[in-house]
Amino acid sequence: MGKLAAMNQHALPMPTTGAPRLVEGEHTTKSGEAFAGPSARPRWARPALLGLLAVTAAAYLWNLTSSGYANSFYSAAAQAGSQSWSAFFFGSSDAANAITVDKPPAALWFMALSVRVFGLNSFAILLPEVLMGVATVAVLHATVRRHFGDAAALLAGAILALTPVAVLMFRFNNPDALLVLTMTLAAWATMRAIDAGSPQWFALAGVFIGIGFLTKTLQVLLVVPGFALAYLVAANLPILKRLWHTVIGGLAIVVSAGWWVAIVELVPADKRPYIGGSQTNSFLELTFGYNGLGRINGNETGSVGGGGPGGNAGGNWGETGLLRMFNADNGGQISWFLPAALIALVAGLIWRWRMPRTDARRAAYLAWGAWLVVTALTFSLMAGIYHAYYTVALAPAIAALVAMGAREGWERRDTRAARAVLGTAMAVTAVWGFFLLSRTTSWNSWLRIVVLALGVAGAVGFVFSARFHLRALPALLGVAIAAALLGPASYSAQTLATAHVGSIVSAGPSTGGMGGPGGMPGGRVPGQADGFAPPGGFAPPGGFAPPGGFGPPGGFGPPGGQVPGAATPGGPGGPGGAGMGGLLNAATPDAGVVAALQADASSYTWVAAAVGSQNAAGLQLGTGLPVMSIGGFNGSDPSPTLAQFKQYVAEGRIHYFASGGGFAGQQGGSQSASAIASWVASSFTQVVIGSSTFYDLTAPLAGSSSTTSVATTGTV
Repeated sequence: MGKLAAMNQHALPMPTTGAPRLVEGEHTTKSGEAFAGPSARPRWARPALLGLLAVTAAAYLWNLTSSGYANSFYSAAAQAGSQSWSAFFFGSSDAANAITVDKPPAALWFMALSVRVFGLNSFAILLPEVLMGVATVAVLHATVRRHFGDAAALLAGAILALTPVAVLMFRFNNPDALLVLTMTLAAWATMRAIDAGSPQWFALAGVFIGIGFLTKTLQVLLVVPGFALAYLVAANLPILKRLWHTVIGGLAIVVSAGWWVAIVELVPADKRPYIGGSQTNSFLELTFGYNGLGRINGNETGSVGGGGPGGNAGGNWGETGLLRMFNADNGGQISWFLPAALIALVAGLIWRWRMPRTDARRAAYLAWGAWLVVTALTFSLMAGIYHAYYTVALAPAIAALVAMGAREGWERRDTRAARAVLGTAMAVTAVWGFFLLSRTTSWNSWLRIVVLALGVAGAVGFVFSARFHLRALPALLGVAIAAALLGPASYSAQTLATAHVGSIVSAGPSTGGMGGPGGMPGGRVPGQADGFAPPGGFAPPGGFAPPGGFGPPGGFGPPGGQVPGAATPGGPGGPGGAGMGGLLNAATPDAGVVAALQADASSYTWVAAAVGSQNAAGLQLGTGLPVMSIGGFNGSDPSPTLAQFKQYVAEGRIHYFASGGGFAGQQGGSQSASAIASWVASSFTQVVIGSSTFYDLTAPLAGSSSTTSVATTGTV
């Protein structure tokens, strides 16, 4: 009997209304809190973790290359970084260093190194994202396990791995995968710092935040208040030392991020590429303007479509408000466990309220809870550029809080209050999953009934579990967990089976959300990623795009052109394409275009120039040669100016100019791209290569316009 009781102590912890008991093999922190050391782990714990990581890796790797180059904007920059160390350092869009992407380069560094090792292909571009996803699950597991045990850690890892937007972004080459990993690493280091009262650990947390800044600038700072609060409250040190350690952590952020910023700002402008996304060639302006306050108030100079006034009136990037995370755009991406996480946060703080100041579990609730609340409120109320995939930044906090609350409630299950909390969280999760699945009733409509029935049954059973035999509790808990995971797992399975391309992507089946600027619906065809490409295109009055909108006929690539390596059509003008051809997605140049641009390529710095980064990226990825992006991502950056472009042409540094790609409706910003396009059209010979139209910048017009057809093979 004694041996059986000892075994059950690990397999099914005895209920308690206080702090977790210190069992054999556990250790204590500097503050006296218990945490699970290696010898305390039950036999199933390590194999379960390895199994979770193996299944996560296998799932994320499956069908990976169906998305081709995914977001060609970043793929082209990774290609450039694999060819030029200067482009690598600055994050340039092309190897000749005309302009950078509109983010710092940390995420590009991993992709560029992968391309150097494996060559330019879809697998090399996307493999680093998969590895970051698996690493994030492992780090979250380690962080939760430290104070809540192996079962809670396993649940947290499973929730994160199955969150639809996480499945999407850990297989996609936007910077968000590295951002989420660095934030989770910072949470891990923060909890270690609290346990040890260590400035070294808290400085390490600052280093991870600094790397996150070099990934996506100010967004990473949304988690800092919670980490600082948790350390100031719970570290077992005098208040002055706690304050000093937070200063050390802040200095670590500045140093680990500031070295790169200082170099970029100090290098003369003519010795480095133009800073994409800025209007003054300044990374600081980019950080605090377009990627900073502009995201909050919608005043983003150069943004195509512009921001909105905020509030419930909404803006061009979707309606704002406190319920934004639950709407059709965001709900299926992230909110499956969001209500349960909020319940767990409130219950956990109440349960731990009377504990000593140094209580590490309460510190964990403060750290993860502030991460969730601050980030969710920011996303909900920001009036500037916003995409649903940003919500992946919420996934670790939601997963951690749900697992922590479940463990805490399980330990206290002998009380009615704890059973009520667990039952309520289970029921709310099941009901909300039913509503989320009801938004896509044409897709597996039976699933919502199963989720609701199992979830409610498990919740009711757990509330009245005092009347059941003890052996029934694990079964009830298993039913509830299965019901909760079934909805997001189904969305994730659909995401794994679908190719995602372009700049705006979303997980799971289409739910009729807004999709992008102006509230345009996100188009989807079977097997194709979300995007928006309404009939007739999008060309608001006042822009310089020709009738028909973005990606007009005559631009490179046939209508419906396919992204390199993608499984389904998705180019500009194609059905269900990833939207606004040339602004949000790149087309694949046909063989004739590739041959023409590669001919005598060594004689030029750039084999072509195109308005907008995606137009340039398609040509660059197709040819493997530098292509100048005029105006950066939106075509609204003053790079190059008309005078600079004329000088490049006079020096014979650019061969072709791609026709089309004008973007209308931009919110201020430079008109250099429009001026360049007009000058080129009036000064140089137009050539048709296959179905694509270019201007030969080595063939000026002799008094009148002329059109020359170039005979090539492989044209469409």
